[in-house]
Amino acid sequence: MKFLTVLKVILLGIIEGITEWLPVSSTGHMKLFNNFWAITGVSPGFTEMFEYVIQLAAILAVIILFWKTIFPLGKEKSAETDGVSSEKMKIVWKKDVLHLWGKVLVACIPAVLALVPDMLFEKLCEKHALIEPLSIACTLILYGVAFIVIEHFNKKRTPKITEESALSYKYAFFIGCFQLLAAIPGTSRSGITIIGALLLGVDRTTASKFTFVLAIPVMVGASAYKLLKFFLEAGTMTGPEIGYLLIGCAVAFAVSLVAIKFLMNFVKKHDFKLFGWYRIALGAVVIGALVIPQLLK
Repeated sequence: MKFLTVLKVILLGIIEGITEWLPVSSTGHMKLFNNFWAITGVSPGFTEMFEYVIQLAAILAVIILFWKTIFPLGKEKSAETDGVSSEKMKIVWKKDVLHLWGKVLVACIPAVLALVPDMLFEKLCEKHALIEPLSIACTLILYGVAFIVIEHFNKKRTPKITEESALSYKYAFFIGCFQLLAAIPGTSRSGITIIGALLLGVDRTTASKFTFVLAIPVMVGASAYKLLKFFLEAGTMTGPEIGYLLIGCAVAFAVSLVAIKFLMNFVKKHDFKLFGWYRIALGAVVIGALVIPQLLK
């Protein structure tokens, strides 16, 4: 493995671990990074596959941190029998967790009906250069403005839904519909679903938690598709490529643990305007980096 490539992979793992859970677009950040400092010496298609598969490591962080919230089995003491209290524990299904997963599955329906957003829009994005830095920068700015406007609007509203149990299946489906927009790099899957939830009257904490759980089946499906596509086209993965992928996953997992805890604490006291301003600033910097050199020629 080459030292410089390992360094790039570590940086990409850090970028993924932070931006996957913040509403700033992990895919947009990684594509911008690769446009300005690309991974070299790897098979065609490896970088694209890498950008998706390291998301599985980030998903593992969600599973660990939210295990009690998402695991549907629990224990409770056996009922009293003939006036004698039994100390035996029995395995039971957690109804609230089953309902949560039911809502997650409903939220995934729009993506399934669209044959997975990435597959549906992949050709469109390539054809219209939506994966190019300028398009990503514009999308970052667009949704950055949306966050600021929506948060300003929400100041005058009281959230109708403040816990997962109050989130209806209908609202879960509508949140899933917003997710389709995330196929365009620079949008942010977590960001657009949170925006959708906020517009529906869901509070930030509940919107963030539901978005994180929703990411589990969505990202596993997208990563599996990219892996299958890579092996069908490339046939195999070299030893160094396996090493790069494992390093990227390890870094993304470790950083995700910190990023998720940070966001969950952040949303309890702050709104998302800060992320909106960050998106606008990053988009402006990217546009400047593209335009200014052309003007100086």
